[in-house]
Amino acid sequence: MDEHAARRPDLGDGFDDPYIDVDEWRDEPVRHRYVHGGFTGTATRFSIYLPPAERYRGRFFQHITPVPESELLAQGATGQEDRIGFAADSGAYFLETNGGGASGTPGDAGVDPTIAAYRANAAAARFSREVARRCYGEHRAYGYAYGGSGGGYRTIGGAESTTDVWDGFVPYVIGSPMAIPNVFAVRMHAQRVLRGKLDRIVDAVEPGSGRDMYDGLDDEERAALREVTRMGFPPRSWFGHRTMGIHAFGVLYPHIVTVDPGYFDDFWTVEGYLGADPGSSVHRDRVRHRCEVTETIAHGGEDGRGGVDESFRGPRDGAAVTALRLSAAPPERVQAADLVIRTGAAAGVRRTVREISGDVAVIDVPDRALDAVRPGDAVEIDNGNFLAAQTYHRHQVPGPEYAVWDQFRLPDGSPALPQRPMLLGPLFAEAAAGHVQTGRFTGKMIVVACLLDREAFPWQADWYRSKVREHLGERTDDRFRLWYVDNALHADDEAQEDPTRSVPYLGVLHRALRDLSAWVETGRAPAPSTAYTVADGQVRVAADGRGGVQPVVALTVDGSDRADVPPGRDVTLRAVAAAPGGTGAIVAVEWDLDGSGAFAVADAPEPAESVTVERRCSFDEPGTYFVTVRVAAHRDGDTRTPYGRIYDLARVRVVVG
Repeated sequence: MDEHAARRPDLGDGFDDPYIDVDEWRDEPVRHRYVHGGFTGTATRFSIYLPPAERYRGRFFQHITPVPESELLAQGATGQEDRIGFAADSGAYFLETNGGGASGTPGDAGVDPTIAAYRANAAAARFSREVARRCYGEHRAYGYAYGGSGGGYRTIGGAESTTDVWDGFVPYVIGSPMAIPNVFAVRMHAQRVLRGKLDRIVDAVEPGSGRDMYDGLDDEERAALREVTRMGFPPRSWFGHRTMGIHAFGVLYPHIVTVDPGYFDDFWTVEGYLGADPGSSVHRDRVRHRCEVTETIAHGGEDGRGGVDESFRGPRDGAAVTALRLSAAPPERVQAADLVIRTGAAAGVRRTVREISGDVAVIDVPDRALDAVRPGDAVEIDNGNFLAAQTYHRHQVPGPEYAVWDQFRLPDGSPALPQRPMLLGPLFAEAAAGHVQTGRFTGKMIVVACLLDREAFPWQADWYRSKVREHLGERTDDRFRLWYVDNALHADDEAQEDPTRSVPYLGVLHRALRDLSAWVETGRAPAPSTAYTVADGQVRVAADGRGGVQPVVALTVDGSDRADVPPGRDVTLRAVAAAPGGTGAIVAVEWDLDGSGAFAVADAPEPAESVTVERRCSFDEPGTYFVTVRVAAHRDGDTRTPYGRIYDLARVRVVVG
């Protein structure tokens, strides 16, 4: 393709001069024509992956990342994460951009947030159709945008701010305009207060515990657990308490300090804030620790391939200082803190520490500013601001449409505690999406949300559905679906932190994109929205007639969720799995009998809408064992393809003694 012939001067909005600098055929991960380019005068870059003509069906899928990152993220991915292969398998070409690159980074001085929100992506989408016409002949390719977390904000921004670019959208694991920083604040508060009891809570919410999750907690702990649960944190998701950390809060924190610096003084001095209460545990947990650096630890760049759990850390150039070894570890456990360099060439540099492991302080977002640090430089670790931030949500009470904040309102609806001058959530939402979400979108949309999501609490997808309903009313089902995925976390990864407790939701995204394209192109409606209720911040899906596309599986051991047996005695496991009516067939039943997550034992049932499988096992040593069954469903009953393979699981407890 001739570079100059590909230019078109009428795209407008500062994206009127596209160019192509790479055009070649590649064989990995599947045979495709690779086209790379950008827009003159901007930092926007794009990659287009076009399948051979015989595989093309006149559509494209465009993945939108949470932050302006890279247009090369899809390369090298495998399995369910292979977006290029999935698109080709679906008759589509795949498109990705860097979201405007450095020129599109929201929050930077002078940057128009709409560049990263949708303008860079829209310009690339429009130009990609020209490339497709040159490759396949005259036609208009149908376009479908999808993105999760911050990419979900940006996907919605495109849906609500453009009219002629995309035909459909799949935002997933989305937040509301009040998500940031509040979901992280309330979670961090609970992590701190409950740190000695979280294992008990995890066990209490497991099948067969027979205990309430509040058993054994003192008053402060009970209050913290109740608060975070009513704000929407899924209690079953506490199993990851050792690894969830502060997530994206370290990136958000500097913006909070910039916009509302007075909060961090008021917290410790003004009545109504937790820090002003001398009996609060924040005083016990306050750390001001001075020491010296003994070693700097550098690490090379990492490629998260645009995943929603990694991209918030931003791009990393080469080897950067990622941690500092200290001459003395803090005397108390530090959840997160400010690290200030006091002496040396880097004196005055302030960075966020996301964890301290022994005498090593791990930097949340590594950059080049710490390159000048040398052994012997004095540093200070102070967690005061982070303790204050943990209850910021209490002083950000929004309107009545956000029922999870009712716990902080007086009977007349007014806030019970002092409030800050402004709500920060909508500012973050506008920076990500280009505006605050309204529910007024073009085309058709399927939202995918996860019931174990601890970063985008599940009720927020229902909040967006309510905004759509305000706009579309009785016509909502003509253009919108919301599919909840049980036992799924926030990250769009195939590998799970604990595969005996969570499943990937990538197969649901595959199904959503394919069903969305059929809905737009042929009028064939997708599966109905999931049937659910929301109460006290918790989303509960229906036991029967659930809707959506995820299979449902129930598991019993000797007819219950718990069996108490002596060593060596067999127990009978019975799994009953079903795909929602008309959505496909169960294609796999796998067992984890030892808690390893390997699922080394498998049954191969004939693909069917529902299956029942029984298995016997025993345990020789006393102890508590959890047996997990994982099932997979596929729309076409395909037992081999990784694409569109949708999982669910169930667990039972076996106590041997």
